[in-house]
Amino acid sequence: MSALSKVVRSGVHRRWVQTVVITLATAAAVTAGLLGVGLLVASNAPFDHAFVAQNGAHLNVLTDPKKATAAQLAATADADGVTETAGPFPTAQVMMLPPPPPGMSDPEGARGPMWTVVGRTGPGDSVDRVTLTDGRWAQNPDEVVVRGGSGFRTAVGQTVRLGESPNRREVTVVGLARSVSDTADAWMTPAGLAALKPPVTSYQMLYRFSDAGTDAQLTTARKTVAAALPDGAVTSAKTWLTVKKAANVQTSLFVPFLLAFGGLSLLLSVLIVGTVIAGAVGSTLRRIGILKALGFTPAQVVRAYVAQALIPAVIGAGIGAVAGNLIAVPLLTRTEDLYGTVALTIAPWVDVVVLGGVLLIVTVTASAAAGRAGRLSAVDALAVGRTPAARRGQYAARLAGRLPLPRPVTLGLARPFSAPLRAGAMVVAIAFGAAAVTLAAGLATSLNRIQVAAEHSGAQIIVDSFGPQNMPPGGEREGPPAKPDPVDPAKVTAVLDAQEGTGRYVGVKETEAAVPGISGNTTYAQYTANPGWAGYELVSGRWFTKPGEAVVPTEVLRNTDRELGDTITVTPDEGAAVTLTIVGEVFDPGDNDGLVMTQGAADLQPGTWQVGVADGTDVTAYAQTLTTALEPLGLGVHIESEGVDELILIIDALAGLLTLMLVTVAGLGVLNAVVLDVRARVHDIGIHKALGMTPRQTLTAVLSSVALIGLAGGLIGVPAGVLMHGIMVPAMGHGAGVELPPVIMTVFHPVQLTIFALGGLALAGAGALLPAGWAAKTRTATALRTE
Repeated sequence: MSALSKVVRSGVHRRWVQTVVITLATAAAVTAGLLGVGLLVASNAPFDHAFVAQNGAHLNVLTDPKKATAAQLAATADADGVTETAGPFPTAQVMMLPPPPPGMSDPEGARGPMWTVVGRTGPGDSVDRVTLTDGRWAQNPDEVVVRGGSGFRTAVGQTVRLGESPNRREVTVVGLARSVSDTADAWMTPAGLAALKPPVTSYQMLYRFSDAGTDAQLTTARKTVAAALPDGAVTSAKTWLTVKKAANVQTSLFVPFLLAFGGLSLLLSVLIVGTVIAGAVGSTLRRIGILKALGFTPAQVVRAYVAQALIPAVIGAGIGAVAGNLIAVPLLTRTEDLYGTVALTIAPWVDVVVLGGVLLIVTVTASAAAGRAGRLSAVDALAVGRTPAARRGQYAARLAGRLPLPRPVTLGLARPFSAPLRAGAMVVAIAFGAAAVTLAAGLATSLNRIQVAAEHSGAQIIVDSFGPQNMPPGGEREGPPAKPDPVDPAKVTAVLDAQEGTGRYVGVKETEAAVPGISGNTTYAQYTANPGWAGYELVSGRWFTKPGEAVVPTEVLRNTDRELGDTITVTPDEGAAVTLTIVGEVFDPGDNDGLVMTQGAADLQPGTWQVGVADGTDVTAYAQTLTTALEPLGLGVHIESEGVDELILIIDALAGLLTLMLVTVAGLGVLNAVVLDVRARVHDIGIHKALGMTPRQTLTAVLSSVALIGLAGGLIGVPAGVLMHGIMVPAMGHGAGVELPPVIMTVFHPVQLTIFALGGLALAGAGALLPAGWAAKTRTATALRTE
């Protein structure tokens, strides 16, 4: 073993605090870097990969079978620019109902979600090759293949019911599949779809074109197909760019999030590594002088200290690489589920780039810090190593001594001013930790509010006519259920008003309607009162206060080219057209079918009531009591699900993990700095002990030395975290293509921010506790004779 190797090995073993700090700082940087770069790459690539693998459709066209025959559709394969086609396939909107519980029947008028069901004999081998993720393809009329993520949890072997009465049929789920072109919610054989006798059937034709990379080219392609068919035959056409945008909405949320935390981790790691090496050099100048006196060249000294940094850095990089790849698994698995592609992993080149980049940064940082040691002559290093440093902070010491505080405390408060660079590095490290905690807390609150606002889940109880009705005591019913009479709203409100624990409630009647500028049907919702408390949040404007005023989502404003104050015409399926004045813009992301909310007339008969219980009320007990009271009216009571979206859980967990890493590294940075400081003034500690300072007073003095540092770091880091939250959350919203309401941004409270700022003091104290205990237990004679 060479002399240089022995020096490196000795430094790594003797300075274990430095080794641990560099290891964990590097691990944090690599983990954050892999998550940041790897997931950014994965969030952009999977749709394109799946689209190529499944030979996705550039254009998904639906036509009216009364205006264009299957032969006419098939003939469009020869239209200009068309390279491949699939279809025509019979397509229909079909109602889906899960089986009722044992011994129970569906109430009259029970409704379920509408599925787009396509009749296909197989997954296809040309355009839109559907990927089976479980089971097999439907072969018989009583079998169905369901699209994964269709909104209803299905499993192979489960039975569902499709169609409207009296043609509703039970079918068995035999497969789960994915279509990157989003062509259907379910697939059956053509005979199976025909047996449902859907009232409206379309033909689906899928196309690929030679030029389909832009919206303008796709518009031209649509016009080409429409021109090859009779007038009015094309009822809708969905492009692959529209599908891609919708599919990438959720993954786009990660981009600003990962950039922020990845940048914080990288900057903090560079700071910690630099201060650790600089401190190591500064505290071992006498040892460096001895090495040079023994014949070590300046380059060898620099290499020795760089190696002392690189050895734990390589170990930390390996730990970070494993951790980053493992943490990315649940995120990439969700992406796999979203697109139906093969299992996704972080690209190998990302591992290489991140590992190499972080180790290069460590090398450069350590070289810069060790350069001072290389430039010192042996005589200067020995002289500096034995001579006490020039006294700094004398003015601060005199000022602190005048404070009405115990002497150990004033000694500690003045200490940071005698080593300003080291104190500044600790302030910055604590500021990073405080900023990360503030950002993570604000992000979690904002995301939870986004979920409530997006799902409109502010009401805990739903009352409607879709529950069990008129059931005999034994739970069995003979014959079909009786059709209930219309429910008098006054009776419902009387029950709700009388029910103990009722907080607020609002009735709503939803019907399908047509709105110019919006393809397909629009949900027309008439409310008995302002529903804002039920989870709806306004982006701008105000809520309606009288009939004739409306609140609509951002998507409707864009599609109809309307602004607040403009009018919009709504034609319900039942009733005459109404003209409404738009007074508010509501947050309703992803509602591409449209939504118009308005104040109902005085004689409105709601079909559903949303109920919010009073604070402290047991929701389950309330629902049971309310069910008993409403059963005579033929109404059912349902408790709204309180589950949290999986994506939000993943982001919250990832934010918490990265924050924990940042706080840990910041605390270790403080630990290392205080260790160096205690070693540097070990003689002072010995003198103080000889003059009568007790171990408890020594502990107090060391902890007091980081008090101002912790407060300063907290006061800097908390506003920085609030600022980053104000930048990141809107960026996440813009990535998802939505404007966020103000309530999602105003998540911080003064008391909460004060606690976070004081957290910097706690972090500094935690980092200094171990070296403070060492200083307190050090014997006076040992401290006085220590070099």
